[in-house]
Amino acid sequence: MAHRLKKERDYSYIEVGEGKPIVVLHGLMGGLSNFDAVTNYFSSRGYKVLIPELPIYGMSLLKTNVKSFAKYLRDFIEHKGLEDVILLGNSLGGHIGLYHTKLYPEKVKALIITGSSGLYESAMGGGYTKRGDYEVIKKKAQDVFYDPKVATKAIVDEVYETVNDRNKLIKTLAIAKSAIRHNMAKDLPNMDLPVCIIWGRNDTVTPPEVAVEFDELLPDSELYWIDKCGHAAMMEHPDEFNTILSGWFEKRKL
Repeated sequence: MAHRLKKERDYSYIEVGEGKPIVVLHGLMGGLSNFDAVTNYFSSRGYKVLIPELPIYGMSLLKTNVKSFAKYLRDFIEHKGLEDVILLGNSLGGHIGLYHTKLYPEKVKALIITGSSGLYESAMGGGYTKRGDYEVIKKKAQDVFYDPKVATKAIVDEVYETVNDRNKLIKTLAIAKSAIRHNMAKDLPNMDLPVCIIWGRNDTVTPPEVAVEFDELLPDSELYWIDKCGHAAMMEHPDEFNTILSGWFEKRKL
């Protein structure tokens, strides 16, 4: 199901359903459609799902960092008048959710991270010396998933276009450096809110030991594994992802 993009002031976003707000945060090269299964499932079960288009390539180079995106998220939440927000982030989106919660904890009720940066990630913005070679980029896109078929031609084309756009490539590298700079290891023990960690056992970008470290450092987290799954669990195993998350919401009365 294709969802219509709303545009208001500085924000472009999808909003579906009514009820408790779930704000979904996409990754560095992740489109909003990556969360279609999550959006469709939870918007029909008493949640309002909002997915803002993060200004990853729209900020000045000086502001192309995790902290600026966390501030952008705060402004979006204010703009929508949301309270008791559940944040769900994949990859860079998880990192932005974590950093936002560190800076502005008052409106965040719970957090879900999957394949999140913030402690360690490999290849985020790296290895683009052969960016003009479509087959090399295709292989990089496929490596994100356990099943290479998930990397459709549309996904590969988008990655190829991004890394061959000089402005976007510079910003991609700036974000990768910012992710390393904004390491969350010292902050996580102070984040005393419910956190659901859903991770692919075969994630090569943020390997399984990263999930274990998140779980050890966060005071109130639960870790769930999905087998035969890479870096984007909500895309590769949408039904299992939704079942895990739904069960966790029930358990935590969210």
